[in-house]
Amino acid sequence: MRMQLKNYLQTHTQAALARALGVTPGAVSQWVSGETKLTAERCIQIERATLGQVRCEDLRPDVDWAYLRGTAPCADDAPPLTTAPAAEPTTQTEQGVANA
Repeated sequence: MRMQLKNYLQTHTQAALARALGVTPGAVSQWVSGETKLTAERCIQIERATLGQVRCEDLRPDVDWAYLRGTAPCADDAPPLTTAPAAEPTTQTEQGVANA
């Protein structure tokens, strides 16, 4: 069952989660209120501490968790990335370095 952090804290204390993560209860309160944005690393720690009840995807939906988890669809059919050719020197300093 997936839930938001604030829902998880209805049945668990901020102090207990804070202890599990090695932070202060005030830090947990700031995450719940949205005052402080969670880092991706902290999301992973919260998911582990809550035994998966609070998922990274729910904490930070802006992060591509499928990619980070290695569960994103494979792009085998995508064309390979190409690199642009090196730019020609445009200043005298760059030209001098290029001719050296």
